Amino acid sequence: MEPSEELKNIFSEFNTGSGFKSAARIGSGHINETYRVSTNHPKKSYTLQKINSNIFKDIPNLMKNIEVVTRHLENKIISGDKEAGSFSALRLIPTRHNQLFHEDPSGNYWRLYNFIKGISFDTVTNTDYAFKGGKAFGLFQFLTSDVPIESLSETIPNFHNIEKRLESFHKVVNADPVNRVKHLIREIEFVKRREDEMMLLQNLINNGKIPIRVTHNDTKFNNILFDQKDNAVCIVDLDTVMPGTVLFDFGDAIRTGANRAVEDESDLGKVSIDIDLFEAYSKGYMEIACRFLNPEEVSNLAFSAKFMTFIIGLRFLTDHIDGDKYYRIHFPGHNIQRARSQFRLLETMEQKFDKMKAIIARIVAGKV
Repeated sequence: MEPSEELKNIFSEFNTGSGFKSAARIGSGHINETYRVSTNHPKKSYTLQKINSNIFKDIPNLMKNIEVVTRHLENKIISGDKEAGSFSALRLIPTRHNQLFHEDPSGNYWRLYNFIKGISFDTVTNTDYAFKGGKAFGLFQFLTSDVPIESLSETIPNFHNIEKRLESFHKVVNADPVNRVKHLIREIEFVKRREDEMMLLQNLINNGKIPIRVTHNDTKFNNILFDQKDNAVCIVDLDTVMPGTVLFDFGDAIRTGANRAVEDESDLGKVSIDIDLFEAYSKGYMEIACRFLNPEEVSNLAFSAKFMTFIIGLRFLTDHIDGDKYYRIHFPGHNIQRARSQFRLLETMEQKFDKMKAIIARIVAGKV
């Protein structure tokens, strides 16, 4: 069957009232396959996604989480919530059988959203975008801050739990399933030297000093859609929406949004945290987030950037050693290239950490 014919058949399972015209692959994500579907209705387009069930094992609860959050956001927008502004919400389109997803005969899982027109960026080129991006994620967290936490499931247990990630890392290093460890001594030692420091946030969570909130858990800058006037209009890629800490969200946003290079940059000389972008993002974020963060969260915002850069680099390295089973790679050695880029970014954060903490302190004090 031709790909377009298969996608047409999948699309017909959803309750759109529109006929399939064409589909084109979009997005640069590592996990799912995403298509824009054009229909015979000139003003109706949809986003069709094939969910990677090798990664996401609990599809029903994953989709339930997305439904809870998107419906909550849409209700706030429809009700005219002044904080929602020009934001748009993703809306799940149910199947003809009123389900949140469709399972095809091959056991693949599919979902359909309304298509929201926008532009995303893998890197941030100016402080205006950084400020708007920070404000967008702060707004997402604020608008979902009254979602009952018990209404969400932990669909990927221990997703950013550094204890568990380090356990997996050491297990894979010891097993060395594809004989790669001997080429990675420097990277492995890099991880080991930072293990104790990186336990900080998990210890604070375990001790109840950092609260569990509704969080996105994958706040790469390219998960923000901007309109033609350069305004942030939507947060996308909600697969990992679940209970978590806002520090994971802030840290991951800085990891991508204040990085002078792309996530998998091969030229490590280009990789560095941009302090101006960090400051702009932090100002935008805190313009909204100051309304709900507690002092412990605020005091660890700068550290969260180091933490998330470390844990993502660790995951890329672990996957490389394990034979590239998790992340989609585009060439041999892609995961180790990603890991080295993240570790270099972390080194530049370590060099500028005092400046990062001082910036947050000035923002909190209202001096910038």
